[in-house]
Amino acid sequence: MKILLFLGATLLLAPNLSQAQAAPVPEKAAICSSCHGIDGNSVVAEYPSLAGQRALYLQRQLQAFRAAARSNNKEGRADPIMSNMAAMLSDADITELAQYYALQPRQQQPGAAADMAQTGQQLYQGGDLSRDIAACAACHGLDGKGMAAAGFPALLAQHPHYLVEQLQKFKHGERKDDYQGMMQDTSAKLTEQDMQALAAYISLLPVD
Repeated sequence: MKILLFLGATLLLAPNLSQAQAAPVPEKAAICSSCHGIDGNSVVAEYPSLAGQRALYLQRQLQAFRAAARSNNKEGRADPIMSNMAAMLSDADITELAQYYALQPRQQQPGAAADMAQTGQQLYQGGDLSRDIAACAACHGLDGKGMAAAGFPALLAQHPHYLVEQLQKFKHGERKDDYQGMMQDTSAKLTEQDMQALAAYISLLPVD
C-alpha cells in the first residue's frame, strides 16, 4: 500500500518536475546568470537565488528596479546593478523571466551556525511580543515558501549573508519596497544578533 501511495505521489509530481526542466531559458536570462546562476541558484553569498521564488514577487521586484532607473531613483527600488539591468527589460521580458525562475527547482544553500538557529526559530515562528515583533511566518509561511497570492517572497534556499544584508537595508531605510512598510517596521526592532539568528534558522529550512 505504501509503495502504491508513493508511486501515485510521484506521478502527480512528475508533470511539475518535467515542466520545470523543459522550460525554455529566456534570452535575457543570460544577463542574470552571472550573478544568479543560469537556473536561478546563486553560488555567491551576496546575490539572491531566484529559483522557486514566487513569480509575482519577481515581477514586482524587476518592475521596481526598472522604475528606479527610469525615475533617477525617485521611485521603485534603487540598486546600482539591478536598476541598470532592469532598465532594458520590457513587460514581456519581466513576465517571462519571473515565470522561468519560479519553475526552477531550489537548491539548498550552505547553512549558517546551527547553534543560533533555536533563537531564530522562536523569532521566525512566534515573533517577540515584548518588543512588538511580528512572526516572520505570518507572511512568509512556516515553511519559508512565502505567499503566492499576496506576492510575499519565499525565504528558504537563500544565503544567510544575503538575508542579513536585506534586513539591514530595511532597518536603515536603504530599501523601501516592502508592503505598507512592514519589513522596515519589523527590522527596525531587530538587533544584529536577531538578524543572524533568523538567517541561521531560515538557512536550515528544508528546500522540499
